[in-house]
Amino acid sequence: MIIAFLQYLVIDRKISTSYQNQSINSIKFYYERVLGGKRKVYFVERPRKEKTLPVVLNESEIINTIKQVKNIKHKAIIMLTYSSGLRLHELLNLKIEDIDSKRMQVFVRQAKGKKDRYTLLSKKVLPVLRQYFKDYKPREWLFEGAKGKQYSESSVQTIVTEAYRRAGIKKKASTHTLRHCFGTHLLENGTDLRYIQALMGHASSKTTEIYTHITSKGFDQIENPLDKLDF
Repeated sequence: MIIAFLQYLVIDRKISTSYQNQSINSIKFYYERVLGGKRKVYFVERPRKEKTLPVVLNESEIINTIKQVKNIKHKAIIMLTYSSGLRLHELLNLKIEDIDSKRMQVFVRQAKGKKDRYTLLSKKVLPVLRQYFKDYKPREWLFEGAKGKQYSESSVQTIVTEAYRRAGIKKKASTHTLRHCFGTHLLENGTDLRYIQALMGHASSKTTEIYTHITSKGFDQIENPLDKLDF
């Protein structure tokens, strides 16, 4: 019955690998914890995790995206997310005092894994943030919504998606794509992977190494084998 159900999820509903694993874990939890059964081995094959590379925009696409945004708050959100390599929840959890203009750093508190870290503050985003602060006057959170509450994830996602649309970007890009662009562009500009790992808050260097598979740096120095053939 369990195998038939999992087959239904995969074949009919076409669920992801992570959803499959969650389903198997949920079934185990139900039988062992809820019903109080004994722990046992389920002869159900676990799906292999897909190895997909993240979507990354080139520098021209980033420029075009930023240029499409006229609202100073929206511009600050996109520029800061990209230039500091922030996750969406990290951006929304920023407080005013987390922007250190003297040291040109952004303090990211209690990020993934409950770890604090510092990342870069761009010289170009600083005047945008100052103008935004002057116009909107946030009190606690750097980006606030109605009644001084934290700005919502859906609002940021809408802002970024609309900016992509106006920039004519056809790639399947998201808000998180800006973070991937940060890591990839740092690598292409010669930044050591160890520094990128620290700036992005990756627990493992293997997570950071994914950007070595995305970058196009050095491709221009490789001669295509077809171009060497005489015909």
